[in-house]
Amino acid sequence: MKKYLLSFVLIFLSINTIFAQKDTEHWFAPYFDSSFNTNFVPALYFSTDSTIPFDVKIYNNNNIIGTVTISKGSPQSFTLNTNIIKTNDEQKASIPLNLGIYTQGGKPYFASLRVAEVAHGEIITSKGRAGIGKKFYAAAAPNPISSFILNFTTGILATEDNTMVTISGYNPNCKFINIPSPTPSSFTLTLNKGQSYVIAGKSSDAAANNNGFIGAKIEANKPISVTNGNSLGYYATTTILLGADLIMDQSVPTEYLGNEFAMVKSLSTSNDNMEGGIIIGTENNTEIYLNDGTTPVATIDEGEYYRILQNEYKNQGGGHFNMFIRTTKNTYLYQLIGVGPGNYTGGYNYIPPLNCFLPRKIDEIGKINEMPGITTVPIDLKLNILTEAGATVTVNGVTPTPAQGPYPLTGNAQWVTYGITGITGNVTITSTKAVTAGVNGGYATAGYGGYFAGFSKVPIITKQGNCIPGVTLSVDDSYDTYQWQLNGTPIPGANSYTYTPTVAGNYTVKITVGSCPAVTTAVYKVYTCLYQSTQALTVCEGFKAIIPQFTNSTQTYAPSTVTIVTPPTNASVTIDPNGVIGYLANPGFTGTDIIVYKFCGNDPEFIDCEEVTLILTVSENPIVNDATLRSCALESNPAKALFDLTTAPVTTQTGITKKYYPSLTDAQNGTNEILNPTNYIAPNSVVYIKVTNANGCYKIAQVTLIVLPQVYSTTLNDKIICIEDTTTLDAGPGFTSYTWSTGATTQTINNVGVGAYWVDLKTGSCVVRQNVKVYPSEQPVISNIDITNNTVTVHVIGGTAPYQYSIDNINWQTSNIFTNVTRGNAKIYVKDAYDCEPIDIEITIPDLINTITPNGDGINDVIDYSALSHKPNFVFNIYDRYGTKMHQGNKDNNYKWDGAVAGHKISTGTYWFDISWNEPNRKQTAVKYSGWILVKNRE
Repeated sequence: MKKYLLSFVLIFLSINTIFAQKDTEHWFAPYFDSSFNTNFVPALYFSTDSTIPFDVKIYNNNNIIGTVTISKGSPQSFTLNTNIIKTNDEQKASIPLNLGIYTQGGKPYFASLRVAEVAHGEIITSKGRAGIGKKFYAAAAPNPISSFILNFTTGILATEDNTMVTISGYNPNCKFINIPSPTPSSFTLTLNKGQSYVIAGKSSDAAANNNGFIGAKIEANKPISVTNGNSLGYYATTTILLGADLIMDQSVPTEYLGNEFAMVKSLSTSNDNMEGGIIIGTENNTEIYLNDGTTPVATIDEGEYYRILQNEYKNQGGGHFNMFIRTTKNTYLYQLIGVGPGNYTGGYNYIPPLNCFLPRKIDEIGKINEMPGITTVPIDLKLNILTEAGATVTVNGVTPTPAQGPYPLTGNAQWVTYGITGITGNVTITSTKAVTAGVNGGYATAGYGGYFAGFSKVPIITKQGNCIPGVTLSVDDSYDTYQWQLNGTPIPGANSYTYTPTVAGNYTVKITVGSCPAVTTAVYKVYTCLYQSTQALTVCEGFKAIIPQFTNSTQTYAPSTVTIVTPPTNASVTIDPNGVIGYLANPGFTGTDIIVYKFCGNDPEFIDCEEVTLILTVSENPIVNDATLRSCALESNPAKALFDLTTAPVTTQTGITKKYYPSLTDAQNGTNEILNPTNYIAPNSVVYIKVTNANGCYKIAQVTLIVLPQVYSTTLNDKIICIEDTTTLDAGPGFTSYTWSTGATTQTINNVGVGAYWVDLKTGSCVVRQNVKVYPSEQPVISNIDITNNTVTVHVIGGTAPYQYSIDNINWQTSNIFTNVTRGNAKIYVKDAYDCEPIDIEITIPDLINTITPNGDGINDVIDYSALSHKPNFVFNIYDRYGTKMHQGNKDNNYKWDGAVAGHKISTGTYWFDISWNEPNRKQTAVKYSGWILVKNRE
């Protein structure tokens, strides 16, 4: 740190204390320097406990300016350009700047900013994530004397875009550099990630600038990093300015504050209060107690501060001095430190609160006695250790001597302190209980030191990697139990000090150690990485609507987030209000084109994003034309035909594929594909063929299906002929060809007898088979014959009327009645309209007796039809005039009747009779004869 020399030469020392926190990310806000010293050399120092080397990347204004590789035992430093960490240009105060540093590593590491020149030096140590937050109260050393080289400075560094910061609560009489009077009561500014803002005031500009900014409130809507102090400052309780130093440290947000602290006196021997502390209140009515005091030494409100003087340290013997500080509400405590007898070697550092959850190991702090550019003077350091009583402590594997500690802490028997001088190089401290440690010391004109852990009373989650996949969360590995939680719900099996998330969300870990009450860490938000995918798409006809769609997220894309990262070379693109990208190829272009676009999801907090490299194949569509297919109707279903759809001439191009669909919608959507296109049975209709080229572009052709109807002969009909005759079958004219079942190929075939025939009739390409039959005419059948005396009536069924009748097969008549037929056997002939061979039947016309005289004289005594008894079914019956049967001839009476009934002769009179039988021919023709008979009984 720089000192300001008056009119005499002083031999002096200067000192600052380092607070460091191991993390994977660190931030350093810039500061304003009023010393006008151009010889300061700033350098970043990095160290870690990881035995596996890893890179740490260094950024300024979001741009990488360097990379170092570190591992345990191999710490590294990186020299910065002075102009990216500080400014002394008053025109750059109180405006957004691109100053400040952000570092990121693959594993947790310590980081500090060390600024030195031949006479002065300062160290600002990063608290990692414990150093970023949304609410701070500014700190600085109070300047009791006004001078143009003395100031206060507070630097703010944004960690996210659109960060709004409000500063208030300062003395209204403060005069800020580059802010015109009158001083506003508050002011608000907006910063993007990597941007910074420095507010400062010189003590010579206003008396209020000496201490009026201490306790100013700094609030932000997103996490920021704050570095505060003086460049330069002087706080010795004298009335004259005996020099000045750069007094600076990084602050922590209010959520990490506590209310119990311990300080170990540093190396100052001045009697002008170069040792002591500054307490800054964050709430009203905060009481302050020192050591074992039971009465508060002060009560402060929000934004007020109280200075502890060096006489409050307790001498614990052996030259070891310490102090216990307790407040009733959470506060900031900055320890004022110095080295040697001079008042120009001032410094301060933030003191972490005592708590159960301090780590059990600090591993490792690298190059602890190195400052950039300082190589010719020796450095003397003192290591101060705070740990719980009863702990076993080692330093670089060696147990401290009794002279080095432990020493009691008056007012708090649970904690003890150590003081070890002569510390150098890389330092590792272990304890069986909670521990923190710091160093102070320096060289002839500069000093430094540091606390290395415990900047939050609740353990803080650190990370390796940035996002899912590839991020691992961790806390210190020295606690007893761990239970990781996602959105407040315990994760089964997640009971280690590390956890690798697989989904985005709010992560916490519940921790226990010893008898301390269990605590849960602050929420650590884990996000998914920008997912990068490569996809391929075919553009047909030069245009494609590209709808963003996640490949590894269930979120829906937000249209407003769609952006073109890399536009295509051979096309123009547009993005419509729905986030749909319209790709329009340049006229005539076909081939490969590439577009890169990005979009994000609609989750209100854990937004997934994807960047797509889309490889586009721009292709012409196939050339197609509609077609018509005709096919002959099926004989089994004349309304339909069998079509071979593959023969439809829809394109002449090669290298294409075809698919067949029953509707245009199906063709467009690829649904209901016709899987048997070579054997497709359909009525008159249309089908659609999707013709696709090798690039996946397609056109759809419509194919009209026409069923060619069956054409049959209208002249070819079934015929009926006499079975002994032949006929001619004529299929009629107009057919392309004829093929008969007889083998004939002519329109007609002759001499066709009774039978079944067919002919294949060809019309164009269609052939139908027409069946035709030649039936024998049905022969008439003589169903029965009635004979009355000499009259014969013939009854005919079947055949085709009109019938013709003959009794000699020569002379024919149309009447079925024959008269005066000679008694005895006769033959009746019948033929129908077909004039076929006649059918005939033999009949018997019995010799009838019309009168009997049953008187026993042997003449006409009986009716005797026994001569007909051989006829099948012969029946002989006698009836009276009323139709009552009186007698039935049968075998018993030998088909005779003697004019008696039941042995009694009947009265003389006329009676009726009938006789019937079946002629013994194939048709068993029924014959019936009826008539009357006169019976004369004489007695």
